[in-house]
Amino acid sequence: MRDIGELVERLREFAVARDWEQFHTPKNLAMALAGEAGELLAEFQWLTPEEAAGIMANPQAARQVQSEIADVFLYLIRLADVLGLDLLASAADKLRENELRYDAATYRGSRRKAPRPA
Repeated sequence: MRDIGELVERLREFAVARDWEQFHTPKNLAMALAGEAGELLAEFQWLTPEEAAGIMANPQAARQVQSEIADVFLYLIRLADVLGLDLLASAADKLRENELRYDAATYRGSRRKAPRPA
């Protein structure tokens, strides 16, 4: 599957088939998303930067990381759908904002934060 719209529809159907729409409130989905992000973070906890960079070389760890990333992605897609957001358009808008806020000439090689827009 390569189309995000198709994935949105499959997630809707998945929820409907299980009568889970009643549980898929924005609050519950946001909390589930945070929980899954925590599970992804746990895969990297206590690793050195070098170990973290090479985690996908370990087949068992790679499967676990892939699974947790998929969970985060699916909950994010479902949350955006329930809120009526176009996730791709929202991401494109945010990227444009960041391009303006962090112009390459000023922020190249820098990790400092840009001031918040007024």
